[in-house]
Amino acid sequence: MQRSVIANKMCRQVLRYQKIIMLADKPEHCDVFINHRRIDTNKNVAGLLYDHLARLNLRSFLDSKTMKPGDKLFEKIDTGLHSCKVGIAVFSPNYCQSYFCLHELATLMEGKKKVIPIFVDVKPSELRVVDNGSFPAKDLARFNLALEEAKNTVGLTFDSSNG
Repeated sequence: MQRSVIANKMCRQVLRYQKIIMLADKPEHCDVFINHRRIDTNKNVAGLLYDHLARLNLRSFLDSKTMKPGDKLFEKIDTGLHSCKVGIAVFSPNYCQSYFCLHELATLMEGKKKVIPIFVDVKPSELRVVDNGSFPAKDLARFNLALEEAKNTVGLTFDSSNG
């Protein structure tokens, strides 16, 4: 029951921005891009959010639900990022370890998309891009800038231990 309440709260937040969400005729169009770390949030917050938005007739991009075998990974994700009106960044303990998560977040921010952060089992102050040599140096600055901007945006929190 708690998860349903959280999903409803998240969807209400997205619907506040429905005025800027306009359906397009393009088949690749999505209204909401859900940016998340799959291993942390796919089975709870991200999946529930996707399903709830679908019931509201909003087209959402969630990698595990939107992509099909044979899709070009970067092409499909970039199309979703550039065509969406709203991004939802689902931050979790392992989020900042993922190049893809940080790249998607930076692309949303650079595209001046409305981004709604959801902090799942993590506080904004705990999120940091760690320079362990796995990210190209040119991307570190844009990742840090995007992360700081998201951390300073009013968002929602979710504690999975409380359901």
